[in-house]
Amino acid sequence: MTAPLGEEKFVSLTTFKRNGDPVAGPMWIVRDGTALAAWTPSDSWKVKRVRRDPRVTLTACGRTGKVPTGQPVFEGTAEVRTDAEEVARVEALVKKKYGWQFRVVMLIEAISARGRKPRCVLHIALSPDGR
Repeated sequence: MTAPLGEEKFVSLTTFKRNGDPVAGPMWIVRDGTALAAWTPSDSWKVKRVRRDPRVTLTACGRTGKVPTGQPVFEGTAEVRTDAEEVARVEALVKKKYGWQFRVVMLIEAISARGRKPRCVLHIALSPDGR
């Protein structure tokens, strides 16, 4: 089930606010065994929302988050993982998949944030039927 999304350059990850409103944003995604993983700043709102409500949906999208018409949406659950070894392992997977794009984005982020932000992993398991 992870194969189609794991091969995408970008996925729209939707998390949910306290009132149930969905919040979607484009993410880099990597396959991590039978699951998917995203490497993201630990202080991001998506991480705060996942800590409170692990439900997520994912769909393939473009760099800006625009989802093509008719794109399937997959349901799943996300878990925030902060173990340093796991964060470094997933960072290496992201770096390998995205190459020079990874380096450019990290350089821009380091300059704008005046240093590197702490990261965590969103470990995402899709529902068995994917829907």
